[in-house]
Amino acid sequence: MKRKIAITLLLTCSFVAAFAFFTGIGGSWAGVLPMGGGNSYPLNYSFKTDDGKLTGFAQSAQGNADLTDGRIYGDSLSFAIDAMGMKMLHTGKYFSAGDSISLNILMNGQNYHATLKRTAN
Repeated sequence: MKRKIAITLLLTCSFVAAFAFFTGIGGSWAGVLPMGGGNSYPLNYSFKTDDGKLTGFAQSAQGNADLTDGRIYGDSLSFAIDAMGMKMLHTGKYFSAGDSISLNILMNGQNYHATLKRTAN
């Protein structure tokens, strides 16, 4: 009897972990980008995935900017955004356990770091 309960619990945990992994990064994400000098910039992204390809857009007060060159490989991701006359390269890693994305942004020769969390929208 104890063995049946242990196997049932193990299978249930495996299913939950697999579901969390397959849910992946698709959806809406938000964070704050510290810019130095006490300034920060809100980040809002909407991601879609399809067979290793990452698409979507970034939202800002100036409007939406489409993601370009988006790729997903394992738990890593990369994409670019053309906004305000410059191309901003983004690389990051998805952490399913914390449902967060660690994101590095290369902008004007400077590297910035932010953490994104999934939003309800």
